[in-house]
Amino acid sequence: MRKNNYLLAFFYVGLPILPLLIFWFIPLVVSVWLSTTDWDYINPVIQSVGVENYTTILGSSEFRAAFGNTIFFTLWTVIPTLILGFFTALLIHSISKGKTLFKTLLFSPWVTPTVAISIVWSWIFEPKVGVINQILGFLHLPQPSWLQSSNFAMWAIIIVTIWKGIGWCMIFYCDALQKIPSEIEEVCEIEGVSYWKKMKRVYFPYVSPTTLFLIVTSIISSLQAYDQIQVMTQGGPSGSTRTLLYYYYQLAFEQFNMGQATALAVLLIFITALISLAQFLLSKYWVHYN
Repeated sequence: MRKNNYLLAFFYVGLPILPLLIFWFIPLVVSVWLSTTDWDYINPVIQSVGVENYTTILGSSEFRAAFGNTIFFTLWTVIPTLILGFFTALLIHSISKGKTLFKTLLFSPWVTPTVAISIVWSWIFEPKVGVINQILGFLHLPQPSWLQSSNFAMWAIIIVTIWKGIGWCMIFYCDALQKIPSEIEEVCEIEGVSYWKKMKRVYFPYVSPTTLFLIVTSIISSLQAYDQIQVMTQGGPSGSTRTLLYYYYQLAFEQFNMGQATALAVLLIFITALISLAQFLLSKYWVHYN
């Protein structure tokens, strides 16, 4: 009888673990192994090279440039997207009619394929007939060649990414704001609490778990940025929009160096895990779950 119970317990525990082993753990182990080989698609003989791929990647100027671009891109997309998403949600929370319509309109960029959005924005950033330069020309301001300039190409991609991500953050913040007890808002109204004090004492604490979730997911999403870069700039000009994931693509599918590409992928997983761990450790100082 006891043996049957153990078997039943192993069955229930093993069933959800099995997909995790197949789709996460085994690919991870295979990736780590490949990162220590010279696999290049062409040569059928795979030989071990130890940590050579890692030392080559970490010592390359392309990696350092891509790492810097990734940090720059992540900072300038995650923080503005969260701020704009929060204040957009706050605005929708304060109105009494049309909430569903505004949510739908703002969330629609998120569910639209990034490739389609990137093609449309490439036209918008077009230097001669694009809408943005037409407006800048009307205001007698400089009209840069956005996607052809190493000074502006990354900013163009950042603008597109922020525009796409606001709706995603807004939906989560709207849900968090709706969970604030109406009694608290009524008390603030009756006692004449200032807007900033209400923001500091009510809104920020109540949405802090949502903010932590959005920071983690937004950073991971930023580290995975690829579609808009491929469509709009292909990592150029002069590597100014080459992020770590795009550098991985170039190593794997343009240079056919899968050994170094998988080494870069493992480093990317390590960086992502490290950032997520740091966020969770620091979250106890500002996240309020009650």
